[in-house]
Amino acid sequence: MADAPGTPNMRAALVGVDFGAVDFSASLEELALLASSAGAEPIDTITAKRNAPDPAYFVGSGKADEIGVAAKAAGAELVIFNHALSPAQQRNLERRLELRVIDRTSLILDIFAQRAKSHEGKLQVELAQLQHLATRLIRGWTHLERQKGGIGLRGPGETQLETDRRLIGERVKALRTRLAKLRKQHETQRRQRGRNNTFSVSLVGYTNAGKSTLFNTLTKAGVYVANQLFATLDTTSRRMYLGDQTGSVVISDTVGFVRELPHQLVAAFRATLEETIHADLLLHVVDGSSPVRMEQIEQVNEVLREIGADHIPQILVWNKIDAADLQPGVERDEHDKISRVFISARSGAGLDLLREAIVEAASSADRYPPSAVPGSSPENDEQDDAALDDDFDDAGESIPTSTHVGPH
Repeated sequence: MADAPGTPNMRAALVGVDFGAVDFSASLEELALLASSAGAEPIDTITAKRNAPDPAYFVGSGKADEIGVAAKAAGAELVIFNHALSPAQQRNLERRLELRVIDRTSLILDIFAQRAKSHEGKLQVELAQLQHLATRLIRGWTHLERQKGGIGLRGPGETQLETDRRLIGERVKALRTRLAKLRKQHETQRRQRGRNNTFSVSLVGYTNAGKSTLFNTLTKAGVYVANQLFATLDTTSRRMYLGDQTGSVVISDTVGFVRELPHQLVAAFRATLEETIHADLLLHVVDGSSPVRMEQIEQVNEVLREIGADHIPQILVWNKIDAADLQPGVERDEHDKISRVFISARSGAGLDLLREAIVEAASSADRYPPSAVPGSSPENDEQDDAALDDDFDDAGESIPTSTHVGPH
């Protein structure tokens, strides 16, 4: 969707339908940020209220006509729905509005396609796109339903549409095979960390909660940070030394989450998200200044449940306390374990408390102290650091983990 450098952004009309959700306004604001992140220019927002989606047009025929008139009057070239549309609904809307229509899923896939930098990240995005495209091949391509002769590709009587579906299926199979190979490589890396008795920490959180900023502050990693959704997608892991008692821990920045994260992306990025599943501790970074932070926390926890990571010990990291007029501090649960730490990743306030919380979590984990690990020494730690950076920074095999599901 992004235009070439120097060209104006595509003008888009945004459409949101209120089905009674409490965070409807916040969801619309997020749609505008997503559209801007994709390279579109939101010029108008059209809302409607319904009890249930219309099977044919999602919004009903009358509202569809209203959207078409408003979008054309505003000079929109594109209409973006803040919902997942069925292939039939998308096709019917494009015919009625005489404008290009995309849904929230397609928008997020477009952003991921632009931001993926690593070899694995690109494979995962391509897989998600092809799975989404397979259900929409007929849209705008009705001429492909005719029987056509083919040389070398089609069997007797095979239509062009059937050929396209078969080729997509073959490509999907090849991508899954390559991703499975990368998954085995990551499992080998995790086993090596386990043999070295390395405590692993994964940063998770809603997009734009400040994960990458926190990661950079803790590890001096230099990960790209921007005030936009999904600023980075590729995972970065670094060692962080926490003193003689704890030694070094591995901390990983993972992909950010967002409302209604497309299932294709959750499935495609499962290998990346498994870095979260195998962590010893999750630092759930929360934008403490967001008025919908509780809903965002639940969205993240929902994805964690979906990937089987809801059993991992978790500490809520209440970030951006400077913007929320809060003070650094720590809260404990009924078992006297740290459950929440209040910090500002940008100013550094409270980071000493966060490091102490990680040390406490590592100390309570069922692990040997660094001195009990064979071959463990400060010199070996430095060698392991170099090897770890080589494992995780290789451009061809890096793990997509920045979640900036989403900007940090």
